[in-house]
Amino acid sequence: MNKNKEKIVQTSGKRKRAVARAIARKGKGIIKINKIPLERYSNELYQLRIKEPILIAGDSAKKIDISISVFGGGISSQTDAIRLSVAKALVEFTGSEELKQKYIDYDRTLLVADTRYKEVRKPMTHSKARRKRQQSYR
Repeated sequence: MNKNKEKIVQTSGKRKRAVARAIARKGKGIIKINKIPLERYSNELYQLRIKEPILIAGDSAKKIDISISVFGGGISSQTDAIRLSVAKALVEFTGSEELKQKYIDYDRTLLVADTRYKEVRKPMTHSKARRKRQQSYR
């Protein structure tokens, strides 16, 4: 095996219709989402949610560059998909069971996908999945 080959880890995360793919490699701690630096991505709330797994990982995350491509869903679902893919990438890249346990103790959805979807609209309801239209008998 070639010793010059650098370690690269690919992971993916899903939330509703959003899919995020993360590629982690040795670097300076730069995170880019769809080729945009994390500092310029969306608003501050979503930036903080994406930074959670990085802050929990601590110093080990400062030596890893992560490139993420995300598509589908809304901005909130995309953020959750990104969190999942980043946390998986950090755990796989470092190989640390301690980090994996930290994530599970903090928030299980950092490593396990949330499979809930919006319920499909039913016929004859005229609005949502379950609520029926009110009937007036007068």
